[in-house]
Amino acid sequence: MAKKKAAAQESDDSSVKQLIKTFYSKERVLTEDSDAARLLYEQSRFGNVIESGKIQLSLLEALYLLEKGKITVLDGRNKEISSEKLIKKAQKIEPNFWIRYCVFKDMRNRGYIVKTALKFGADFRVYDRGVKPGEDHARWIIYPVHEGGTITWYEFAAKNRVAHSTKKRLLIGIVDDEGDVTYYEIRWMRP
Repeated sequence: MAKKKAAAQESDDSSVKQLIKTFYSKERVLTEDSDAARLLYEQSRFGNVIESGKIQLSLLEALYLLEKGKITVLDGRNKEISSEKLIKKAQKIEPNFWIRYCVFKDMRNRGYIVKTALKFGADFRVYDRGVKPGEDHARWIIYPVHEGGTITWYEFAAKNRVAHSTKKRLLIGIVDDEGDVTYYEIRWMRP
């Protein structure tokens, strides 16, 4: 009887997926060098592979994966960092972090791959469902804004021009106080 219980306990433990160990390092999070980390990258394109075989995650990606129970984040003293603590650290680095995270999380939950779009002068580039970066081009660039925020016509025109010149669609992701996101797609039209 004791052997059956031990065998059942062992099979229960093996069915529980191991969390990928990651390490917080200022503006990024690095995974351990593991097959599980590389598999997460291959399947869902979280992070970027760096030369050591590790995956470098943005703070947005790390928070998302932490909330989904895929990773554990450790500080320099090997103590776990909670999602609340990670949010506080990220907001010190980037005051607009929560607004950006709401948009990132919403798009990821909808099945899109979201990557940074700094070279396009935008916050994010978003790939159609099933398309991985490198296989095809991103469909949209997204600018997250808070519903109470303001944007000038010059800023709006610049964002639209960037989207048009990069042959991508422009999405403005408006985040309300509850963290819900409403998207507006803007396009050039010729009468």
